[in-house]
Amino acid sequence: MPVSFRPRCAILCNGLTLLGLITSLSIVLREVGRIVTIGALCCAIGLHWVVLQSLAWTTMLVDYSKRAPLCQAIAQTFDGAHPCSLCHIVSTGKASERKPDIQSSIPKIDIVCVVRVIQLRSPFAQFHYTLRDFSLAEIEQSPPVPPPRSLAS
Repeated sequence: MPVSFRPRCAILCNGLTLLGLITSLSIVLREVGRIVTIGALCCAIGLHWVVLQSLAWTTMLVDYSKRAPLCQAIAQTFDGAHPCSLCHIVSTGKASERKPDIQSSIPKIDIVCVVRVIQLRSPFAQFHYTLRDFSLAEIEQSPPVPPPRSLAS
C-alpha cells in the first residue's frame, strides 16, 4: 500500500494552501483598510450628518405623505417648522462640532520667512587664446595639384 507523504503545513482544509490563505488574507486586510480609510475621511468632512439628515427627511416625507397629499408632505418636510427627533439629533450634533472652532487657548506661532536671493556663480578662470593667422598666405605649403597617383588608385 503506497503511502503518500504530504506536508501538513502545505495543505489545509479543502485544498486551500497556506500561500493561498496568506494571499487571500492580505487582500481582505487591504480592502478593510481602504474601507476604514474612506469611512474616516467621510466622517472628517461631516458626511455622516448629511446621511443622517437625508434619512430623517426621507422618513418625514414618507410619514407626512401618509396623512396628506404629496405636495403638502414635501412642504411640511422642508419648511423647518415640523422637525422630527432625528432632525433634532442632527442639529445638536452639528452644533456640538462647531463649538471647538471658536478659539483655542494655545497661541499660534508666527513664522516669518525672509526671502533670500541665492546666486550661483561659477568660478571664473581667465583663458588666453593663442593668436594665429590661418590665411593662405601664411601657410607655407600648398596642397599638391593634382593629387598624387599612388593615393588616388
